[in-house]
Amino acid sequence: MQNKVVVITGGTSGIGKALAIAALRGGAKVAVCGRKADTLQALEKELATDNLYTYTADVSKEDDCKHFIDQVIARLGRIDVLINNAGISMRALFKDADLTVLKQLMDINFWGTVYCTKYALPSLLANKGTVVGVSSIAGYRGLPGRTGYSASKFAMQGFLEALRTENLHTGINVMWVSPGFTSSNIRNTALNEQGRAQAETPLDEGKLMSAETVADEILKAVTKRKRTLVLTGQGKLTVFLSKLFPGLLDGLVYNHFKKEPGSPLQ
Repeated sequence: MQNKVVVITGGTSGIGKALAIAALRGGAKVAVCGRKADTLQALEKELATDNLYTYTADVSKEDDCKHFIDQVIARLGRIDVLINNAGISMRALFKDADLTVLKQLMDINFWGTVYCTKYALPSLLANKGTVVGVSSIAGYRGLPGRTGYSASKFAMQGFLEALRTENLHTGINVMWVSPGFTSSNIRNTALNEQGRAQAETPLDEGKLMSAETVADEILKAVTKRKRTLVLTGQGKLTVFLSKLFPGLLDGLVYNHFKKEPGSPLQ
């Protein structure tokens, strides 16, 4: 990471914030975007370094993404690594969910990745850099109560896989990461069927992989220019079973998510 310019979307909390801290610790110049100016200011104050640049942007808006990338290049001169981390989740059965919930997830999780990658690509090509998508096990296996989330992550991974193949001989690396269940803020901000934040997590956060561990593993994978990274034993097992025994996994996944506190499957 020494002297690299690392761009991270959704970098004010959870995995995004941990990535920013880890990249700075590795000697990178880091640019972070987020939707709220006050949280960006708090991050600047907390980290207190000239190597951090922040910008207020909503990645679901194409113009915001373009302006963010343009400003990063204008101020820092280049982009070596783009980490598309900004994302939002949901928890509601499809039959109950307002369609605007699914659209919002696609706008942020999928289109946010597409927009930022589009405008960063010329600099990434020039510097033979790396594009990263922070996806999910839900990008390999559809999860009940998370139809919009699964759809957005499947779309992200399909986009990145096609982009990787298009650029097989250009020198850039394209990879996606599936962290598995991680201790972060994403479940607290997950949308319910009306599109409001559920403001609670159904999981025991203390038993999950930390955002800091995930960030370290992602940056290691970036330096090794990996194709994919699946974290946690549960995540690796899910990907394996989804390929070989998809019918069996239907029942296992259903039963697992039915046991969640407040599960919509109950």
